[in-house]
Formats: sequence, structure tokens, C-alpha cells
Amino acid sequence: MLKTTILSERLKRHGFTRPLKTRKEYLPLFRLLQPVSTVAYAYPGSPPGLVHRTAFEHHKVADLLRGKQTLLKGRFLGGGIGYVCADDLAIYATAFRKPLKELNYLQKTVFDILDGTGPLTPRQIKEESQMFDGEGLLNKEIMPALHRLQTAFLVFEDQQDTDWERGWNTFSAEWPDVDLEDMDWTEAAMEVLRRFFQANVFATLENVKDWSGLALKSLKLVIAELEQSGDLVPFEDADLGAGWLFADVVDLKTQDVPKMTLMLHKADPLVQAHASELKRQFAGEEVLQYLLIDGEFKGAVLGHWRIGPHDVDNVVVELPVKERSARKAEILDAVSWRYQGENHQILAYHGKKI
Repeated sequence: MLKTTILSERLKRHGFTRPLKTRKEYLPLFRLLQPVSTVAYAYPGSPPGLVHRTAFEHHKVADLLRGKQTLLKGRFLGGGIGYVCADDLAIYATAFRKPLKELNYLQKTVFDILDGTGPLTPRQIKEESQMFDGEGLLNKEIMPALHRLQTAFLVFEDQQDTDWERGWNTFSAEWPDVDLEDMDWTEAAMEVLRRFFQANVFATLENVKDWSGLALKSLKLVIAELEQSGDLVPFEDADLGAGWLFADVVDLKTQDVPKMTLMLHKADPLVQAHASELKRQFAGEEVLQYLLIDGEFKGAVLGHWRIGPHDVDNVVVELPVKERSARKAEILDAVSWRYQGENHQILAYHGKKI
């Protein structure tokens, strides 16, 4: 198995070389890449984003689907916000939940209020809490409690749009048919990682750890099970490192990597799987976005993010000098897709002012 084949097939499976043309294709890709986060630095409450993977406005489709509760919000990858398909909720909640052995006072108060009165918004929880305490709980007490209960999948946040007044309820009240004790954790984690490897074709242990946020000891056990079941095949490459191939790619014919540059945000599924590598690669830099060039992360968009207008200070590219120069227009075009107009300017390309 050549590295070029792995990279080419990964681009294809992520939808980069074959962007979805119809909305009917959206859910199968979403299901493969889930949990899908919102775009990094997006407006709070934004829908999940599969950037560069559709020929249509992906965020509008995602917004429509979460409004129908086809896509559901939760805390999955290391406790981060993401969305999964409703009919896969049991699998992903089982794999990623962080149980609580005992609720502290704030968590129990918030949970009991929702259990007795929910669904409620945080503001309504504050009002109800005055029955427990004359002054009531503060928002800075309510939200951390809700978030920790959410990572344990004891409460559910029903975000169907960008409205700040989102309803919260106990998980069991919202999803009475989802029994999180019914599925074995290893079984759920195996299915989650099976899809991850299917989408990414090859991954190292670090890749899996970065993406999932799960403990290394647990990951090693699950990967061993996937090896035994025949889903994963050990593989090592001088550039990619030691890891595993998804079994269905072992006999693929040799493929060349298409020449293409894509700018990916920090919460993109592919970026998340290479978080440690990228942190080492661009150590000390203030990164806005990363550049995927011919299937590999070979560049970054640098600058200080602000809520309002902000510039790109530099676009750094790790390519040979001649290729870096020859592909300047292509790379800047990929960056200007997001950073252009009155709100943003690209100030430099590999250290040279534009």
C-alpha cells in the first residue's frame, strides 16, 4: 500500500475530491464522519460543518436537519460539542459519555429541577432554583453544572436553531428509548472507531487519541479487538508512521494524489485527528486555519482571531521553494475563500509582504 493511495482514498472518502451533489448524499457522509463539530470560531449555536465536502451550502442542510432532530447535539470527542445522527445516538453516547459516580450539590440541584419541571432554559432553571435557595443559582453556576451533566448524558440540550434560549431536559425524558446501559462500551467504541478508520483509511494511535479524546489504554484494547475481528490491519510507512489500515483498502490499486489545496478549520474532523502533529509542526504560531495540500497538512494561515474584522498576518507553506512560488495563486485563492473583502486582508505569503 503506497502513501499516495492512502492520501488519495482519504480525500475521496472525506468528500473533498467528490463533493456531494445532492442532499440525499449528506447523511451517509455525515454518519461516517460524526461526531461533527461546528466550524471553529463560528457564531455560538451554529450548525455542524462539513466544509469543502458539498457542492451546496452544507450549513443550511445541517440547520434543517437539526431542526427536525435528525441531527442531535451532545458532548462527545473529549467532552467537546458535536452532532450525531439521531439513530446513532446510543452508540456515540455510550462510547463518549463520562459518567458521574456522584452528583455534587449544584449538579444535583440542576438535575432535580429539570427532572421535576423540564424542559427549561438556563434562565428558567435560575428562576426555579429560587425555590431551593432564596437568591437562586447564578448563571456561572448553572452552566458548568449543565455541561458536566451533559458529558455524562444525564441531560440533553435541544438546540434546533441559533436561538440563545435553548431548552434543557433530562436525557431519559427526551430519549426514553435510548438505554445507555444496554450496549457494552467496547462494542460501541469498536463501531465508532470502525467508522473513523473507514473514513481516514489509515491512522496512528496518536491520530485516534487526538480525534477521540479517549484514554490510550482503552483505545489500545479496542484497536486490538478490531485487529482480531479483521477490520484493521497493522501498517507502517516511513512518512505516515506506524498505525493501522482499514481492511477494505488493503487491495486497492495504486492511486495518485490529486493536486489540490484546501483550508480547513481547527474543528474539522481531519484536523482533529492530527492535532498533536499540527501543534508540533506549527509550534509557537498563532494559527487561524490549516492548509491541506495534496492530502497532507503542509501550511497554515496565521493571525490573531477577533470577533470583528481581522487580517491574516502570514500564510506559511512547507513546500520546496519553486513549488511554493508556482502554486502561490492557488494557495492564496484557497485562503481568500474565507479571508477577503473589507473585513480581512492577507498581509504576507511565506513571510513576504503581498
